[in-house]
Amino acid sequence: MELFFNPFDNLVCILLGISLTVWFTLLLVFIIVPAIFGVSFGIRRLYMKTLLKLFEWATLRIERGAKENNHHLYKPYSNAIIAREPTSLEEEIKEIRRSGSNRDLDSAPEFEMSDIFYFARRGVESIMDDEVTKRFSAEELESWNLLTRSNNNFHYISLRLTVLWGLGLLIRYGFLLPLRVTLAFTGVGLLVFLTCLIGLLPSGRLKNLLSEKVHLMCYRICVRALTAIITYHNSENKPKNGGICVANHTSPIDVIILASDGCYAMVGQIHGGLMGVIQRSMVKACPHIWFERSEVKDRHLVAKRLSDHVEDKTKLPILIFPEGTCINNTSVMMFKKGSFDIGATVYPVAIKYDPRFGDAFWNSSKFGMVNYLLRMMSSWAIVCSVWYLPPMSREADEDAVQFANRVKAAIARQGGLVDLLWDGGLKRGKVKDTFKEEQQKLYSKMLVGTPEDRSRS
Repeated sequence: MELFFNPFDNLVCILLGISLTVWFTLLLVFIIVPAIFGVSFGIRRLYMKTLLKLFEWATLRIERGAKENNHHLYKPYSNAIIAREPTSLEEEIKEIRRSGSNRDLDSAPEFEMSDIFYFARRGVESIMDDEVTKRFSAEELESWNLLTRSNNNFHYISLRLTVLWGLGLLIRYGFLLPLRVTLAFTGVGLLVFLTCLIGLLPSGRLKNLLSEKVHLMCYRICVRALTAIITYHNSENKPKNGGICVANHTSPIDVIILASDGCYAMVGQIHGGLMGVIQRSMVKACPHIWFERSEVKDRHLVAKRLSDHVEDKTKLPILIFPEGTCINNTSVMMFKKGSFDIGATVYPVAIKYDPRFGDAFWNSSKFGMVNYLLRMMSSWAIVCSVWYLPPMSREADEDAVQFANRVKAAIARQGGLVDLLWDGGLKRGKVKDTFKEEQQKLYSKMLVGTPEDRSRS
C-alpha cells in the first residue's frame, strides 16, 4: 500500500513545488523588484480602467432591470436633508414671534413661551440632519461596484449579472486576497528585518540614505499589497526636512499612501504586540517620535519633542493628522492646534479616495484593525489622489487656531471636501459645554443686551 501511494505523493510534491516557484517568481519580477526601483509596468492602471468599464456595464444592466421591475434601486442619499437659509438666532426668534403674536416687536425684549419652539426645532433638525455623525459612516455610492456593501437592496436581475458577481467574489477572495496577504507580510517582514540591520550602523549620511531607500521600498510593497493606484499632484511642493506635513485623515493606510512617495518621521503612541515590534525596529533606523501612554497627555512635553525635531534641518519632516480620528473622506473636521503652535513651516496635503473601487474609511467603532485590513485586501483596489499644497507659515497677527483653520480650509478646498468646524472627538464623546453655553449667551444677549447697551439705558 505504501509503494502504491509513493508515486502520487511525489507528483503532488513536484506540482506544489512548481506552483510555489512560479508564484514567488512572478511576485519577485512583477511586484517586489519594481517596488525596489520605484517603477511600474502600468498593470494596475489597466486593471482600474477594466474595472470602470465593468462597473459601467453592470450598473446600466441593473438599473434597466430595476426599471422593468418598477422598484427603487438605491437608497436616497443627500448631504443636506433640510434646506434652510443661514440666519441668526435673533432673526429666527423674531420671525416666530411675528407669526404667533400681535405684540409690538419693538418693545422692550423679554422672554416669551414661543421662543422655546426655536430651540425645539433646531434640536429636531440636528437629529434628522446630523452633519457630524454621518461623517463616521461609509460614504454612499450612486452606482454598484459589485461589492455587496454598495448596493442597498439588490434583487436578482439576470443570470449574466449574477455569474459576474460570483466571478468577482472568486477573484477577490481566491486570487487577490492571498496575493495581497503575501505581499503585506513580505513588506512588513522586510521593514522589520532591514531597519534592525540599518540600526547597527553608526549615525551618518550612509545610514540615512539606506534608511530612506529601505522605507520607500517596503512602503511601496505594502501599497501593492492593497493594489493602491495613487496619483500624486504638484510634487514640487513635497514636504522638506525641518517642516511638518499635515493631511486629512481617512484611514491608517494614509501613512502608507504618503510614505510610498517620500520619507517622514512618524509621531504616535507606543504600542505593544506586532505594532510595537514594527515601531521599535523603525526607530533604530530613523528618528521617529514615539510617546509613552503617560506622556501623550503632557502637551508641553509633546510640543518640546516636536520643536526639537523640526529645529534640526537634517531630520525628516514630521507627518501628523491633526483631526485625531478617521473621517469618511467627505469632509475635514477640526484640526487640533498643537502642531500649529510650534512655529515650523507647514506642508498641507489633501488625500481624496475614490470609493467606487473600495471604501478606505476605517470605522474603528465597528471594525477592528485586522477585520478592516482584510476588508481592504478583499476589495477591488484602493484608488486615490494626493495633492501637495504650497507650504504655509503662521502670520504675525494669527494665533494657532486661526492658522489651523486656514490650513484646513486649503486642504478641504483642494480635495473637494466639506470644511466643518466640529471636533472629530465627538465620534466618541459628548458635545462640549462651551458649545451649549455659546447658544445660551446669544439668547441672553438678545433679551438683556450687551453691557454697553445696559449702561446706555
